[in-house]
Amino acid sequence: MNYISTRGQVEPKGFIDTVLMGLGEDGGLMVPETIPSVSAETLNKWKGLEFRELFIEIFSLYANGEIPENDLKELVDASYASFRDPEVTPVRKLNDSLYILELFHGPTFAFKDVALQFMGEFYSYVSKTRGEIIHILGATSGDTGAAAIQGVRGKEGIKICILHPHEKVSKVQELQMTTVNDKNVLNLSVKGNFDDCQRIIKELFSDLSFKGEHHLRAINSINFVRILAQTVYYFYAYFRVSDQLGSDAASKKINVSVPSGNFGNIFSGFLAKKMGLPINKLIIATNENNILERFVQTGEYRPGEFRKTHSPSMDIQVASNFERYLYYLLDEDSAKVSDYMAQLASEGRIFVEGELLERVQSELHALGAKNEQGLELIRKYKSEYDYLLDPHTACGVAAYEAFNEEGEVTAAFATAHPAKFDEAVRLINIVQEFPVQIAELVAKDQFQTVIENDKAEVTRQLEAFFAGDTVSKA
Repeated sequence: MNYISTRGQVEPKGFIDTVLMGLGEDGGLMVPETIPSVSAETLNKWKGLEFRELFIEIFSLYANGEIPENDLKELVDASYASFRDPEVTPVRKLNDSLYILELFHGPTFAFKDVALQFMGEFYSYVSKTRGEIIHILGATSGDTGAAAIQGVRGKEGIKICILHPHEKVSKVQELQMTTVNDKNVLNLSVKGNFDDCQRIIKELFSDLSFKGEHHLRAINSINFVRILAQTVYYFYAYFRVSDQLGSDAASKKINVSVPSGNFGNIFSGFLAKKMGLPINKLIIATNENNILERFVQTGEYRPGEFRKTHSPSMDIQVASNFERYLYYLLDEDSAKVSDYMAQLASEGRIFVEGELLERVQSELHALGAKNEQGLELIRKYKSEYDYLLDPHTACGVAAYEAFNEEGEVTAAFATAHPAKFDEAVRLINIVQEFPVQIAELVAKDQFQTVIENDKAEVTRQLEAFFAGDTVSKA
């Protein structure tokens, strides 16, 4: 299998070269030429697999044999060795129609660990086996940065720089990034919002001369391996919910409700469904930065006014993975995708209507939960089920309550541990016990550079940080 750009101007690439490229050289996003189709018989075989085994099966469909089977197994085992639950992503039943997929058992207590611990091991593997210099550059709304840093800190042949919006992430998210003092880690705190950070990253990756000179590699979900790794837990959640339904499984439809600000997490579910996983409803949960809800409801994709919320990881107005969905919505017509993205750049909006909008609404449901609604649901579910939601998961539960119907059950994705967002939890007078790994952060020194929202300043910081790095082939 080869990989191509959504904008059609990149020669087909192999799997490893696609991962190293990150953003397509034409500004598009890389996708597989064809999506593997998984039969009902194969799904039945996969149903009893453990998470690590399932990961290998799915990943192997996309990797073209470029990673030997034994090497892949070692990478997967190393990636999930630090997870606190042996299931990696366990499923908890809250009531007869709601199940929670817990994605926060990795080292930084957020769903990003599932993909980024693997990406760290993968980049280290490529550095050693191919002699590649790996200079990782990424932007974060809070969780990606911590997970990415944890995945590569101290690894030989790799340096990582993460941009985060200054004072617009939770305190725990900030501490998880900035208390790391490894020489291969640089944290830049940008006086702007996440969209500003993401824009600078995309501009730097689009500068092919700068990208090549400094060996830039992507850690954000513009990189297809992030999407692929996340696809695994959709299959896993579906299988585990089916198991818990028992004899009722045949009569129930299974939905997923997914907090998703950058469209990466929900696109992984879209990919899983296109592969053949019989998900019923793909439900996007957002907050008051509700560009995705507005698109699904009206067909208009237009960044609005940025709003700071209790769920800061979704405080995003420009969803970078939206282009991948648009590619499939337009029946893989890269010329049309290019036209739409050019229109977005020039006019600040795009619009789909008629049959295209009907198709969007048949494929996706979306809800933008309000701040107070999220807090009320945290209070409600703690009281009724003694289960503490984080603010992002609360948005997912709000969407479940809006869209789950008779004969359906929903797996709502718990994308972070509530301890990461104690500022919100304390607003409703709930006192939680912090995991020791989080409680210890406040006593540590911080290491970060606060900079203006200025691409030129980011460039200067990167050039100084990356200077003189070399790697020898193993």
